[in-house]
This record gives sequence, C-alpha cells and structure tokens, in this order.
Amino acid sequence: MATLPPFASFPSSTWRSHLTPQDWNALIGAWTTLSQAYLAQADAQLSKAVSKDDSLPAFLSTFITEIAEASPAATIGSSTPAKVLLRAAFTLTARLLTLSSPPPIPLTTPTFLASFSKLFRKNAPAVLTKAWKAHAAAFETSLAGLKKSLTQSLEAGMKADLKSLESRLAGLNHLLHASPDAAAFFLAGSDFSDGLVSAFKITNPPLRKVLITTMYVCLIGLTEGETPRFGMLADVLFSLKSAAETHKAGPLNVNDSLVAELVTVTPVLKQLLKRAEEKGAASTALKTRISALEGFKKPGGGFMRPKRLVKRKVDKGKGTADPADAQAELHIHRQSQIALIQDLFPDLGSAFVSKLFDEFGDDTEVVTSHLLEDDLPPHLRALNRGEQLSPKIERRFSHDIAPRPTPPQLPQRHNVFDDDELDRLDLDVSKLHFGKRNPEKTADDVLKDRSTAPNKAAILSALAAFDSDDDERDDTYDADDVGGTVDAGANEEADGQNDASEETLFKAFQADPTVFDRQAATRRGQPRAKLREETGMTDEAIEGWAVMLSRNPAQKRRLEAKYSGAAAFTGAQTELRSTAWRASPAGSGAEESEQDGAGGSSRGGRGGRGRGGGRGRGRGGGRGGNVAGPTGDKDTGGGAEEEGSQQGLSSES
Repeated sequence: MATLPPFASFPSSTWRSHLTPQDWNALIGAWTTLSQAYLAQADAQLSKAVSKDDSLPAFLSTFITEIAEASPAATIGSSTPAKVLLRAAFTLTARLLTLSSPPPIPLTTPTFLASFSKLFRKNAPAVLTKAWKAHAAAFETSLAGLKKSLTQSLEAGMKADLKSLESRLAGLNHLLHASPDAAAFFLAGSDFSDGLVSAFKITNPPLRKVLITTMYVCLIGLTEGETPRFGMLADVLFSLKSAAETHKAGPLNVNDSLVAELVTVTPVLKQLLKRAEEKGAASTALKTRISALEGFKKPGGGFMRPKRLVKRKVDKGKGTADPADAQAELHIHRQSQIALIQDLFPDLGSAFVSKLFDEFGDDTEVVTSHLLEDDLPPHLRALNRGEQLSPKIERRFSHDIAPRPTPPQLPQRHNVFDDDELDRLDLDVSKLHFGKRNPEKTADDVLKDRSTAPNKAAILSALAAFDSDDDERDDTYDADDVGGTVDAGANEEADGQNDASEETLFKAFQADPTVFDRQAATRRGQPRAKLREETGMTDEAIEGWAVMLSRNPAQKRRLEAKYSGAAAFTGAQTELRSTAWRASPAGSGAEESEQDGAGGSSRGGRGGRGRGGGRGRGRGGGRGGNVAGPTGDKDTGGGAEEEGSQQGLSSES
C-alpha cells in the first residue's frame, strides 16, 4: 500500500484570521480526505503508519485543543464539511488511544486529555475507560507530573500563581469528570486532597469554587466505572473528617473550610450514599462517615430552588385582564431563561435558545441537560445556533407625551481607603493573612518579645523631667479668701492611711532594699509577705513603688527628711505635762502648776450653767477633784459632772 501524505498542522487563531474562505475550505477538505484514508486502514497498518509519521498525532492534538478552548462553531465553523472533519478526528483519536500498541505521546498529555473530555462530553468517558484499561501505565506516567506540580502549587498558597492554578484545575476537572480512573489516580495517597483542603483556607473566591468542583468530581468518580472504589472512598471521607475537625479546633472561622463548603453547597453526601446503596456497598463504616460529615454543614446553607411562578387570581373588581400584560410577563420570563442558558453556553444565540424552550416546554433543566449531552433532535441540530431574536420590542405607548426632567446623577460614594495600596492591588501578598498572623504564639511569648518595647532611655529621661512634688497650689479654701478658719482635718483619715503605708515602705526600703526585688524567691519570702500584710498592697505595687523611688531623688530626700530627720517623732517623750485646767489662788482662772491644783476645795470664778457659783458645775466654783481617779469616782471631774447632773434633775422635779 502506498504511503499516505503527512497531515498539515492545524493553524493557530492568529494564522486562521489571515486565511481566505477558499483556502480554509480547501484545508478542511484535505484534512477530511486524509482522515478518512487513515480510518480505512486496519489497526496494525494504522499503528505502523503512526509510528513512522508523527504528523497525525500532532494534528489531532492541536486540532482538538484549539477547538475545545473556543468552540467548534467559532473555530472551524458550522458547515457540513466541518462537522464531518470533527467526527473523523474523534474516531481517529479513539482508535489511536485504544490500539494494542501504546498511544502516541502527544495524545497522552494532560492538556490533550482534558480538551478531549471537554469537547466530546458524551462519548469521551467510554473511550477513556477502555484506553486506561489497556494502557494504564502510560496515562499514569503522564499525569504524575501534573499531580506533583498541582500539589506543590496548592501547598504554596498565596505564593503560587493563582490564575495559572485556577486554569489548570478547571481544565483537569473535565478529565476527572469523564474518567473515574483519573479521579482515583489523583486521590491515591493524601497529598492532592490535603493540598485542596489547605489551599481553600487562604485563596480567592474564584479559585475556591474550582477547588470545590475538583473535590466533588473526584469523590463522585470513585463511585463510577466498572469497578467502583468504595473502600478508597471511605478512607478519603475519613481524611476529610479529620481535616474538618482540625480546622474547627484552630483559630480560623469554623465554617470557612473546604469540607464545610463542600457538604453545604453540593449534594455530594446524598449522591455518595445513593450510589453506594444502589450497588450494595453501603457498609456501616461508610454510612457512619457520611453522617459524620453531615454535622459540618453550615447553618442556612444548601441549594435553594427558585421560587415557583404562581398564576395569581385576577381581581375582577379592577376590570378585565389585559392580554398584553400577560404577554409581557411571559416575554420577561423567557428572557431570563435565555440569559441563564447563555451564561453557560455563550456561543448560542437567543433565537436558538428560545426554540429549545419551545421544544422542551420551558424547562431550563431539560434544555441544559440536552445541551450538555449534545443529543438534540435532528430538526434542532440543523438550525443556526448563533441566530438572535429581533431587537424590536412591542411597547404600549402612553398618551402622556410631556417631557420628563432629566434625573439627577447618582452621588458617587467615596471611602477613606480609596486609592490605597490594597485598593490598587499593589500591596505585598506577604502582608496579607487570614486570622491570626501566628496562631501558635501565646501571651507569654508576646510579653517576652522586647523588639517592640519602648526605649528605656526615653522612659528614664521623661521620668527625670517630671517632678512629683511640683504640684499646683490650691487656694480655693484659703483663710484669707473665705474669711474664717479652714478645717484642715477633712482628709486626715485618708492621709493617715497613705502616710502609714508610705512610712512602712520607706523604712523597709532603708532597712533592706532587696525586699523589693522582682524575683520569685523574694516574693515568696517572709519579709515580702509581712510588707504585703502591713500595707495591703500587691507585689507589683510594692515593686513599682521602689522603682519610682529609685528614679526620683527629690521624693527620696523628702521621705528621708520626713521619717528620718529631726521632724520625725520617735515616741520617746521625756515629760508628760498635764493639760487639765487649775484655778489660781487669786481666782484669776489662770492655769497653775500640778502642785497648785493637786487637791482641795475652792470657790470662786464664774458660775457655770447654774445661777451663780455652783457646786462643781461651773468653770469657777466647785470642788477640786482628782483628775487621775477612776471613771465614775465623785472626786474626779467626770464623777463631779455626773453628781451635778443628778442634783439638777432632782431640783427640777
């Protein structure tokens, strides 16, 4: 048999824009003819031809990757020859992947396998399952490098290229969804799953959605295929439960974890339990671990079905119903449905989507399912997928044609953080962190860290400039201002207590300054305990008093003069003079010496509270008494007063 010519490489989008329609149609025709010629060969001849000429695998790799990145209609068009070429490319790829000989290396790369799974969603799973069964070693070798690279990027967190990581995971999800063997390969070991869990804590919201999708398709993939891996599924669920419990005990938010988000926003637990029960593999351990993960659901989460449109009864008292209103409501509802479908399939036109809703009874889920599985009826396949609805919209014109005033512009809100580093996204990512910067650091570690403590020299200089005795004079209650004497004993009790504590502390400081040391042994010692008992102060207050005293020489000199100088009262008084009043012999009322007033009776002086000179009741007259006698004795001053009071009561009665 004659040797077939090599394939021309599929041009990139830049080169395709320079081709004329005639050249493009000629290329499509040549590729289609050559593909059909290769398909006509037997398996042995095809394998031999591919081993000699690598242009066919290179063409298939670039052709399928380029189309999967955009779409068939945007890349090769929607003509009949383009569709024939696409079917021929799929058939050739399926044969090369399932031959007895190892598949070509360009067809085993992760990028090609992901593009193949994305482009042929309906037929790719069966081809990949058969190919993996025949050449598992080749696929595992190719995917091992991607698994290691993704694991390292996931563990790097914010230091990794998040955009590249999101793009690679999004492409890999198509392969994991189509191939249960690939899902099991990535979950083998705990490196990849642990990387997904750790990366979820410190990444952006778009990447979090991709991480959730990756974990979901991996778990579902373990329940699919000819031999589901429920034993491996139980191990992975146990690992996820342990990771969720560790996150719950940590410093971050309990609900801000991959496990909590996965079991809340996806039906993964229900799907796993349902598939296990259908295949008779719902063991007690598996059910227990699924129910344990149910406890990590976030409150108020879960899927919310859209509110069902209810046709309300027309109020007949308001007039007849206007058919235009119902038509407008249906039109708005149809527009919202079309927008939902176009969010998922941007290449579809609004008119084509509207015809799909007419075909499947306005059911969004049914339309989405048919588009994903690519099993539309023949009469819909032949339609132009890019057709748009007419922009003309029927309106009911109002009779009021008066011009309306231009609405004022909405005020623009400003923020104090406008145009800062974080707003401009110029902030270094090393300064960003979730939760505590160092969750393992305790309060003791913070106190021991003196790197941020104030300078000791600055504190000492500030204390030296401060004079505690330089108080402002308070003349509010001066005798000259108020015109009378000032009661200086208002705060005698408080001053006495302060003076007592101050004197005790100062004398202890003079006796032994080491009593005020900041040491555990000193605090437990008997002298410190006695000092705490006498002053009622804590160890910190006592030690602080000593520090302030050592830093304030003026205060120290004042205390020395007060408690150690000549003004200090030691309690050793040589003579105790009497302060009692004694009448003089001349009756002048002046105080005499102790011998003059030692005893005897005398008269004279002014009368006290009586009419004249009373008997011991006035200041002048009365008996001389014994001032040092016992209490109640008639000879003492107190006894005389008691006797006089009794006589006064009897005379009045």
